[in-house]
Amino acid sequence: MAIQQYYITTRFLLAFFIVLIFCETACTQPNQKLRSGDIVFQNVNSSQCKAIELATGSPWTHVGVVFEDQGELFVYEAVQPVKITPLDDWIEHGQGNRYVAKRLIGADSLLTPAILARMKAIGKSHMGKNYDLYFEWSDERMYCSELVWKIYEQVLGIEIGKRQPLRSFRLDHPIVKELLHERYGNTLPLDEPMISPGDMFNSTMLATIENE
Repeated sequence: MAIQQYYITTRFLLAFFIVLIFCETACTQPNQKLRSGDIVFQNVNSSQCKAIELATGSPWTHVGVVFEDQGELFVYEAVQPVKITPLDDWIEHGQGNRYVAKRLIGADSLLTPAILARMKAIGKSHMGKNYDLYFEWSDERMYCSELVWKIYEQVLGIEIGKRQPLRSFRLDHPIVKELLHERYGNTLPLDEPMISPGDMFNSTMLATIENE
């Protein structure tokens, strides 16, 4: 009886330590649902993001693209300046820590290691640039959705969302008008092509993989 009890206790302890090790490992690993190339969306509490929300009709006002580096997940994002942010820190910047992650449909075959390396290289080439307050379609400065859109388009030739001229957005709300006047004065670049986080979010090229 004592021997049987010994084996039962030993097995219990062994199982306990296996579970403990598994839990510890899981807690220290990066988000296992996300991987390089995933696109993450959030809403940030700022006057600009409020104006973007009103102008686009979408609650998603900021976007970045995820890349893995040495087992850790980072977000390449265009803020001031364009930079690489640890995923956990990026999540904390959003309202209520809420975010949605989307993945390119067909990513398993399209996003090969070589393709991801090229995408990451293009992202890194923009690091340190100033944030584009004027939303111009150039590489001198960069805004958030422009950065992600160009990474995909320049490597894969895929347009995540359709660019639209400024005039196509809802520009009549007082908060939007105020921001536009601060940036442009009385001369608005109404024909400037722009890509918004909301248009990228609604792209049929993407599938939602996480909604937190």
